[in-house]
Amino acid sequence: MTTRKLQDDPVSDALALAEELRRAIGTFVRVIREETATERSAQSETLGLLAREGAMNVAALAQRRRVTHQTMRVVVAQLVADGLVERSADSADRRSWQLSLSRAGRAQVLRDRGTRAARIGTLIGTTLSVAERKQLRTAIGLLERLSAAAVE
Repeated sequence: MTTRKLQDDPVSDALALAEELRRAIGTFVRVIREETATERSAQSETLGLLAREGAMNVAALAQRRRVTHQTMRVVVAQLVADGLVERSADSADRRSWQLSLSRAGRAQVLRDRGTRAARIGTLIGTTLSVAERKQLRTAIGLLERLSAAAVE
């Protein structure tokens, strides 16, 4: 682990730390996804969103994923054809469908998450000391606080 020099100016220090954190997390996520063959795609991102937030219509999915309605319709059509997403009538809008994970879709999300978690667990077990694992637990708490502050 590298110890980095603090910047004299608190704002500059926060910005430098933010860039290091962004880079480290981005690299870590990419490496884990590549090693576990669970790379990001429009389909996997949509499945993950439905797993986290539950059923929603195409318009809501498009808004949450920040893509066009037409793009999301194409993604959803493929997920439905693959049996990973199910459609049901939307009681709030008869012109629309509520989309939710099918059993196969939920199983895929859980399998991919489990695969990534297993790889991360192996890396933690073979790379980090007991003291470093304690530091990692503390860092996770800090990341959770930053995440919570970002959505406030």
